[in-house]
Amino acid sequence: MAITPFTKQQLLPQEEKLEVYRHKSELFIGIPKETSYQERRICLTPDAVNSLTSHGHKVMIESGAGLSSSYTDKEFSDAGATISKDTKKVLSCPIILKVEPLTMEEIALVNTNAIVISAIQLKTRKKEYFEALSKKKITALAFEYIKDEDGSYPAVKSLSEIAGTASVLIAAELMINNQFGKGLLLGNITGVPPTDVVILGAGTVGEFAAKTALGLGANVKVFDNSITKLRRLQNNLNQRIFTSTIQPKGILKALRRCDVAIGAMRGKDRCPVVVTETMVEHMKKGAVIVDVSIDTGGCFETSEVTTHENPTFIKNNIIHYCVPNIPSRYSKTASLSISNIITPYLLQIAEDGGLESAIRCNKGLKNGVYLYHGILTNKAIGDWFNLPDNDINLIVF
Repeated sequence: MAITPFTKQQLLPQEEKLEVYRHKSELFIGIPKETSYQERRICLTPDAVNSLTSHGHKVMIESGAGLSSSYTDKEFSDAGATISKDTKKVLSCPIILKVEPLTMEEIALVNTNAIVISAIQLKTRKKEYFEALSKKKITALAFEYIKDEDGSYPAVKSLSEIAGTASVLIAAELMINNQFGKGLLLGNITGVPPTDVVILGAGTVGEFAAKTALGLGANVKVFDNSITKLRRLQNNLNQRIFTSTIQPKGILKALRRCDVAIGAMRGKDRCPVVVTETMVEHMKKGAVIVDVSIDTGGCFETSEVTTHENPTFIKNNIIHYCVPNIPSRYSKTASLSISNIITPYLLQIAEDGGLESAIRCNKGLKNGVYLYHGILTNKAIGDWFNLPDNDINLIVF
């Protein structure tokens, strides 16, 4: 039988393909002190530092960086970290970890081609921030953009869980305020009518606010325009509660009776205002508003930004709590949460042989990269600030 040319080609010796082994890399991480207003968290706990140093990595922490999260320099030192009082020395490390974005002064001290992992807080950034990072050819990751295997954003979700739980606990404190509070216990005591809580928004913040309020025995009503979110919330709570779409008459009726109203709405650019000042005027005297949505403008028309030092104001006989960045109030819990998310990624980056190899293997981590060696790789940022951007999949593949 004649052998066709195609069969001959098949019988030719082929090159052997061998597996390319990954070479582990050693990380050198610098953690400077947080300088942003009201920021009390730190990216890594002493236990996380110990985990990294036991794998042969180096961690340098600026002296006093963990004090506001109740972690001492000694705890970090015992975990294997190097403590330095020199901010410039810490910022010269190849990898910089920070909760808040770097300031322009800190960017000036960072080495060329460094890796920066922090929050980005896009709405508070300016064009000059990205231009300064780009000029230094920095590779930057925003931990709120990093995705999990299921497509969710673990950092955003975790901090939203804290904010949701905290909103009810804060309301409980304010209800017994000696100056203006109603002296009510947030809960359900035998023979006493339960507290009424209205929650605007059925996302993660709304869900955890509802869980906490229900756990204390309160009556809960949740409003959201997404039936899917309301259905998911009902399923996650594992019990039936009052849910409704956002309609002015329905909200007004609920607000008139409630003791606590929690704003947990989200919007693409600015949070929608769903409660007007007129509606607030109809609320009970001494009722409490906790507007978690104040980070994106607030969903109550009467909301005004307050601080952790002066968190409340009274308007129309209603106590308003409108502090941005509520998780920072619970700095140790929030630090543990952030550390639990970041540490496995750091160990994975080292295991894969560096960040470039890691983002090739991990799509979720790749999603967190918004600057790659000074090249902007996030289209949303490019559109927002009118900056040229490139698809990271065309650069790293």
